[in-house]
Amino acid sequence: MLYIGIDLGTSAVKLLLMQADGTIQKIVSKEYSLSFPKPGWAEQNPADWWQACMEGIRELTADVDRSQVAGIAFGGQMHGLVILDDQDRVIRPAILWNDGRTIAETEYLNEVIGREKLSEYTANIAFAGFTAPKLLWLKKHEPESFARIGKIMLPKDYIAYRLTGVHCTDVSDASGMLLMDVKNKRWSKEMLEICGILECQLPHIYESYEPVGTLLSESARMLGLPETVMVAAGAGDNAAAAVGTGTVGDGSCNISLGTSGTVFIASDRFVVDSHNALHAFAHADGRYHLMGCMLSAASCNKWWMEDILGTKEFAVQQSGITKLGENHVYFLPYLMGERSPHNDPKARGTFIGMTMDTTRADMTQAVLEGVAFALRDSFEVAKLSGIQINRTKICGGGAKSPLWKKMTANILNIKVDTLANEEGPALGAAMLAAVANGEYATVAEAAQAIVKVTDTVEPEAELAALYEMRYRTFREIYPKLKDLFWKM
Repeated sequence: MLYIGIDLGTSAVKLLLMQADGTIQKIVSKEYSLSFPKPGWAEQNPADWWQACMEGIRELTADVDRSQVAGIAFGGQMHGLVILDDQDRVIRPAILWNDGRTIAETEYLNEVIGREKLSEYTANIAFAGFTAPKLLWLKKHEPESFARIGKIMLPKDYIAYRLTGVHCTDVSDASGMLLMDVKNKRWSKEMLEICGILECQLPHIYESYEPVGTLLSESARMLGLPETVMVAAGAGDNAAAAVGTGTVGDGSCNISLGTSGTVFIASDRFVVDSHNALHAFAHADGRYHLMGCMLSAASCNKWWMEDILGTKEFAVQQSGITKLGENHVYFLPYLMGERSPHNDPKARGTFIGMTMDTTRADMTQAVLEGVAFALRDSFEVAKLSGIQINRTKICGGGAKSPLWKKMTANILNIKVDTLANEEGPALGAAMLAAVANGEYATVAEAAQAIVKVTDTVEPEAELAALYEMRYRTFREIYPKLKDLFWKM
């Protein structure tokens, strides 16, 4: 049988067709636009997602026996606010994960409601990108839209609804809304009251590998697929990527170098770090995970290369970087503000340390190192919680750079495993669809059968020591600039 994994990203949807044994048969990508109505805002039209998904599925299955497609599941950009009216019509453009308009609402939740209360209710504190602050913003600034809300959804769940007619979400994606009691995997009555919404306005919560329904007859007809195709709940993009990289089971770790960057640490037990610097979320394997999230990771390199240097020859620009651990230039990768561990929407990207002999290569190197240093910030928080990590898997666009992987291995001083397939959320979603259809008994069983490590980058003692000294300097820069960022 065949399984479709849909990775609903920020700039494009990636669709993957997988055979039951994990063989990837075909991959299709469809782009859509991203809107920035005001500085720091980010929105998209859910209709664009739907159109791209429909076109993508048809193209993905054009050359196969469509009767063999048994299941569909999702990985999706997290935290986005999609609101439907009582007729299930989209009320306004979706407010995305990287939207920073909710500074006042985030401060209200953290300072007035209080971090301790939020952590008690949801296992997390408020971040500007989370869904709950967006609801408070909507209630204050667009009360007419707020009053029309019939259903509150996340981006990937809107696609699941259009396919099946079921209002659903999964535990991993719902964890990032600041509306769910993560420990008990249910909506938090306290948070619903704070946000002024009713539980009936929220979708039903499923485990990521659970089926939510089959295709509506109209959806099946439009796609040329059987109505019996089983749709699973899927997962937030980071949890789906973790499944796709085999990051299941206690203590396993994955780093994602995508548009955003994440450090994902799987745990069999529910854990909350004492400072709430890392997110404590439910995992797609039925258990839990800690996650540090950077708002800008590979997007920093894309910005530097394309917008500043005016080139798409990323590898060419990296080829001149040879003196690792010796660069005198530092870069703070906070182009969209920052989430973990600083929780500061006013943080900004910053170069520091340039001199008259600074070269283009030095600054390119600083961008790559800055992202890796910021990832290490989350590792340091995990260490304070008693978690020791000796190796990690890596995925995302940045993982295709051998140089960046070498930097990461030495800055974090751990082994970095490269995978046979670096398809991240799309592969993880297809694996969840296979579990939902009974091809595998558990997510762990699917991961063991499908995910293969092909190469490992090991840290070098001398280089790791050089980066240790540089990291100590890096971590001093943001605290010294924090107050200045808020004056800009």
